[in-house]
Amino acid sequence: MKIALIGASGNAGSRVLIELSQRGHQVTAIARDPSRVPVATGVSTAAVDIADVPKLMEVLRGHDVVISSVHFTASDPDKLIAAVEGAGVRRYFVVGGAGSLEVAPGQLLVNTPNFPAQYRDEAMRGAVFLEKLRRNAKLEWTFLSPSALFTAGERTGNFRLGTDQLLTNENGSSISFEDYAIAVADEIEQPRHVRKRFTVGY
Repeated sequence: MKIALIGASGNAGSRVLIELSQRGHQVTAIARDPSRVPVATGVSTAAVDIADVPKLMEVLRGHDVVISSVHFTASDPDKLIAAVEGAGVRRYFVVGGAGSLEVAPGQLLVNTPNFPAQYRDEAMRGAVFLEKLRRNAKLEWTFLSPSALFTAGERTGNFRLGTDQLLTNENGSSISFEDYAIAVADEIEQPRHVRKRFTVGY
């Protein structure tokens, strides 16, 4: 497939790019600094200010899927959604956050007492983004929330999928960037969560 990846130089984005490249997809890697994008087969780069909707729309046009892997505090969901819609791309995949997952019925992780204060704004904005997608009737969107601990690690292929509840095990709640990227690519290739949020964890 021809896939546009916004935020291709970030921690999650760069792993998603490598995973998609290894599976033979054509990826347009969009980043403020294309020199930071990993060099990989089938990857071309584009330097775009994602706040510039007409320019972003132009770059996104003609792709089968758009993946957004950018910090919520550094982006505007309305502009991103407008660019994807304006480009005529139906499928929109968002690298989400864990803060909007439930730890108990009706209780979000971001609202728990021990949630790190430095991540609260990012988590709240992620929850807002998710609600905007849920009200969108045009796009075939998917929002993938990682587990609470989202860090560099191994590509094991051994993980669980869930829906709106935080996944935990005896070691807590975690997923590596590398295994998260597998879940992204799997969903891109075989959509099972269209117009839904899902989560991945060990």
